[in-house]
Amino acid sequence: MKTSIASAVLLVAGLALAGCNGTLEEIAPTTTAGPKATKPLPEQLVQSMRAKGMSTTAPIMLRIFKEEATLEVWKQKSSGRYDLAISYDICKWSGRLGPKFTEGDRQAPEGFYSVRPHQMNPQSSYHLAFNIGFPNSYDRANGRTGQHLMVHGACSSAGCYSMTDGQIEQIYALARDAFAGGQTEFQIQAFPFRMTAANMARYKEDRNYAFWTMLKEGYDHFEITKVPPKVDVCEKRYVFNQMAADGSTFSPSAACPATTQPQSLQVAYKSYQNTYDAAFKAANGTFKKPTAPAPTIAGLEEAALVADWSRRRARGERVMREPPTLAKPEILVAEKPAPQVLETTVAVVPTPAPAAQQAAQQQAVAPQAVPSKPSMLSLFPFRRAPADTQPVDVAPMPDAPAIATAAAPAAPQTPAPQTAATQTAQTQAGAEAEVMPAAAVTNSPPPETGGLGLRKRLTGLFGG
Repeated sequence: MKTSIASAVLLVAGLALAGCNGTLEEIAPTTTAGPKATKPLPEQLVQSMRAKGMSTTAPIMLRIFKEEATLEVWKQKSSGRYDLAISYDICKWSGRLGPKFTEGDRQAPEGFYSVRPHQMNPQSSYHLAFNIGFPNSYDRANGRTGQHLMVHGACSSAGCYSMTDGQIEQIYALARDAFAGGQTEFQIQAFPFRMTAANMARYKEDRNYAFWTMLKEGYDHFEITKVPPKVDVCEKRYVFNQMAADGSTFSPSAACPATTQPQSLQVAYKSYQNTYDAAFKAANGTFKKPTAPAPTIAGLEEAALVADWSRRRARGERVMREPPTLAKPEILVAEKPAPQVLETTVAVVPTPAPAAQQAAQQQAVAPQAVPSKPSMLSLFPFRRAPADTQPVDVAPMPDAPAIATAAAPAAPQTPAPQTAATQTAQTQAGAEAEVMPAAAVTNSPPPETGGLGLRKRLTGLFGG
């Protein structure tokens, strides 16, 4: 039981990493083919081909342009040259402009590929399909990996060129009839865009430009001859319409052998290149703003990022919605910095204290009560003058030092016999002592004369 579960998990992981949205066409095909693989071509298309001098069983060739999202089917005419039979809008292709580097990078391949009868799959889970033959000898020589890269139906892609079901039925029928007519393999030319001077000028600063310039030579040979070019690989690069000397062969990673090329082709290519060079120079010097370049794959480093993203996604990890790039290399959702900022903000908020604790804290920090100062009346008890004493005018208020001196307690002295003059002086001094605190109040009205007026004034000032 455990072995079965483990095998199922490995199969699911393999499906997710494989091309064409994770399908392993050769390993798990559908059980029945049905009539979809044997449908005849529409009569209207057959009549159009006949008008161009093409038979239904004549050889074919496919050209794919990513940026234009176009798949062209070219068919051989009775003259031996090829002509465009029909063109389709690609429903979906994944990745960016540029070649496929590694398995899982979601890139649809670019280059020259061959399809043989055994690569056709009438039992595809994606309606109908054929394997384009990636990796070819060029890809393997340059260390590029991947498998199960298809042209298929179902309009769903993760590394493939996906068509609608109706479109793939016609493309499949065109290939099927060509094989029935004796063609042993047909060529697929996959380009990032139409290799015109204007488009090459738009992408002249791209890191894939050297690779695209190499592909352009094969593109140009077909434009000149209207015959699929002979393709070989040596020194880890494509070479086109080159014939090795007797006894020599092409080896993808070895030095290129001595080769020859038909003189007529050399002359035609030189003329074609001169025209292209003039158009390329004009495209670079034009004042008209060109169409902005489409996104492109930033080499093997970015492809490795996307492949890691694909593997983590296949394992069920929480990855970003879109594949990463060198400009935005984040893979996992958890790597976003937002939660860290939120934690710092929460940490500085104090926890409210219980009500009892708050009351205790308030009582602890409450200011101590300041004892009230004694009233001046308590310091200077009022002494009523004898009835037979005449009212005495109050003298002016002395300065603050005099108040301090008067307020200081006098040393005890032996009472002396009081005479009438002494009693009168004491009465006057007591009156002065009772009115002295009034000097602290500025801008007060002049004091009343007599003991009753003085008492009323002190009572108004100090209470009591």
